[in-house]
Amino acid sequence: MTQPLLATDYSIVLTNTKHTELQLIGDWVLANSLPSLNNILEKLFTQPKLEQVFINCDSLGKWDSRLVSFILLLSEQLTVKNISLETSSLPSGVQSLITLATAVPIRKDALKKQYKPSFIEQIGHKVIDSKTETTKFITFIGEVWLSFIRFFRGKARFRKQDFWLIVQECGPEALPIITLISLLMGLILAFMGAIQLRLFGADIYVANLVAIGMSREMGAMMTAIIMAGRTGAAFAAKLGTMQVNEEIDAFKTMGIAAMDFLVLPRILALVLMMPLLTLYANVIGIFGGLCVALGMMDISIVEYYLQTQQSITLVDWSTGIFKSTVFGLLIGVIGCMSGIQCGRSASAVGDATTQAVVRSIVIIIVVDAIFTLLFESMGI
Repeated sequence: MTQPLLATDYSIVLTNTKHTELQLIGDWVLANSLPSLNNILEKLFTQPKLEQVFINCDSLGKWDSRLVSFILLLSEQLTVKNISLETSSLPSGVQSLITLATAVPIRKDALKKQYKPSFIEQIGHKVIDSKTETTKFITFIGEVWLSFIRFFRGKARFRKQDFWLIVQECGPEALPIITLISLLMGLILAFMGAIQLRLFGADIYVANLVAIGMSREMGAMMTAIIMAGRTGAAFAAKLGTMQVNEEIDAFKTMGIAAMDFLVLPRILALVLMMPLLTLYANVIGIFGGLCVALGMMDISIVEYYLQTQQSITLVDWSTGIFKSTVFGLLIGVIGCMSGIQCGRSASAVGDATTQAVVRSIVIIIVVDAIFTLLFESMGI
């Protein structure tokens, strides 16, 4: 296999003090390298009072678009030095390409300048974005409310099979992760309490700590956080994918309300299963505390059970159940809203999923803090 000729063959012939001839030699196609433009310019600029450069292509072989690029760059550099370039001896194809490339001058202002907004302008954009997001949220809440009204009036249209399938996904399929997290949470609460209570000889009160902590706060909150990362994200991803595939638009075209068919069963399923999952999490957390009491504190099962029974009341259980119901409603609304309002690209689905998880967790913590303050002020 023959090696291609290097397109580095050229010579500069001095014709007189003002005119110089640049001879291009060899093939200018499939070359391993091109002539060094800097070397050529250095030799040309060393000649005094140079006014014009002629290009001699008598020994030029094959050429491609790289020759055109070379001529254009050479012409640009010579123009800066007020030196003209004579290209009449170039092949007609090269001349045509050069004419085409220089037919429209380059606009100096074509490239957009990078604009950095001021601090006040950034605040304005944030306010406008917040207003837009608030409007979308209020609109979605109104649509959900109207969908619930249609449901209670028996006019909401959705498939019962889909509803029970969503219930299964929200409930039984979430039991393994709920079991693990709740058990560990009960173990942690009991272990932390045991270290401090042992200093005062009040080991038995570890049952009170775990029971009250799980039933009023940790059971509902940890279950809500788990469901926000598991089910809320799944709602956003699934509805967002349907939005990208224009399936939601197809529902609207067929006269089917997307809120009734897609959003309502998901919110109902999550509101229905959250109290049950929270109740289950409370029991598992108390069992985790029992494991620590038996292993570290020599407390019998009967003692732990009796102390737990005396420490918590129906109000404590009801408080956690009520919180979990509200958390389920919030997770369902935020997850479905992120999916329904998703953009039309694959990256938008990921953004919607992330927003659903982050917003759900933040709102869960904020609402839980509000409930705690309200219950404290009410003496509950």
